Amino acid sequence: MPGRSIFLRSNTSMLATVFVSAFGLQLAFETGSDRLWNRLNKGRQWKDIKARYLEQAADDE
Repeated sequence: MPGRSIFLRSNTSMLATVFVSAFGLQLAFETGSDRLWNRLNKGRQWKDIKARYLEQAADDE
């Protein structure tokens, strides 16, 4: 067939295309959602407030 895509010519290439696409989309979604979560919760996460508590614990000693 002249109109078939190179990615769908054989079962192997179609499977490889599906797996690579799924992996890429999952990675993009995970990275994007992590960035959104960090931006919306900036200043309220342990990584943002840890220094305050460590300084306070050092002052108490």
